[in-house]
Amino acid sequence: MSALAPPPTPAALAPSAGSVDILGDYWPGIQIYYPPVKYAPSLGIYEDLDQAAQRFRKHGWNTTAHTLLFDLEDGCRQKEMSRELLRRELPNLPRKKEVQIAVRINPFRTEEYERDLQLVRDLASFFDVVMLAKAGEAYGAPEIRDLSAVLVGLNHRITIQPIIEHPKSLKICPDLMQYATVKHVVFGIHDFSKAMGIHITPRNWMEELKFYLHDILFEARIAGKGVIGAVETLIGQSAMPEDFIEPDDVRRWLDLHGDEESRVVYKHALEEASLGLSGKQVIHPSHIHPCKVAFTPSPSEIKTRIAILQAAIEADALLGGAIKFAGEMLDPPMFGKALQTLLKAHALHALSAEDTAFAIEVLRKLPAQVVRENWPYGVIL
Repeated sequence: MSALAPPPTPAALAPSAGSVDILGDYWPGIQIYYPPVKYAPSLGIYEDLDQAAQRFRKHGWNTTAHTLLFDLEDGCRQKEMSRELLRRELPNLPRKKEVQIAVRINPFRTEEYERDLQLVRDLASFFDVVMLAKAGEAYGAPEIRDLSAVLVGLNHRITIQPIIEHPKSLKICPDLMQYATVKHVVFGIHDFSKAMGIHITPRNWMEELKFYLHDILFEARIAGKGVIGAVETLIGQSAMPEDFIEPDDVRRWLDLHGDEESRVVYKHALEEASLGLSGKQVIHPSHIHPCKVAFTPSPSEIKTRIAILQAAIEADALLGGAIKFAGEMLDPPMFGKALQTLLKAHALHALSAEDTAFAIEVLRKLPAQVVRENWPYGVIL
């Protein structure tokens, strides 16, 4: 290239669609439960269809969550009206690459399940995910098999997210994950703790259910699947501004302006992210940003991890050897963790095209088995 040649354009830096396949699908990320038709406490009545449609266009269209999740199960009282609203409004929803559309349907082979399935058939091209409540409790893993057969015939892109809400489901977790349509499972802590007779608290549920969460994570990692974290019930009064994305800025805001509820939710999200979960469910818009910044690698963290990988490549130590970086000795397992940070950022729509191309370049320098060890969610090319 000539010394006077112009720098490459962003389009030229962007990796091709084929090369991005090695990174796998985008993660569920932060999933906001959105009630299609909700109760209005100030009026003491449920919305009508026009009111619900107006709210949907105002809030549903503009969500900053990674997944917009329509709940037709426990959180939905007006089920038929909610289905009618989705039939009317979902085709008009502006689609964004960074927002998945999911629907939580009722337990397998119930009357409401059959009605939900008809809705999915009618709107198959508008859904990315079908979340099955109380998965496997009544009929075991064949529930996923039968639902998969229906969905594949409608839209091959639709995936299933089984919700683990009972010890029976936890026991057959590996069987639920064996299907290609399942890429992530959900830990439904409230129904699960009820079934176990465990009294959990909003502030300490992670400690109280740690054994079961770790069990699900263990099985999911073996199967190469993701795990979506639990819904928080604490709702405070503070809403963190969305321009706070660096950890220091987030902690400063929480210390100066956040309430106790926001601090607890953020702390739990940090713990879940550190355990390698692929997403978290929330029930209030004020939870979205604190949980997003807890799960998403910050720009400064991405910059540091790229510097580590560049140093490893320069020293020819990516597959064996050690380097000194910022006063610390680093070897291949640490390089793998640095690479995981970049891949996680991509999975959460937080990695630039240039940095994505660099991550793919690193992956292509690694043997297939090492890639699987570091990132079981992608496709080995």
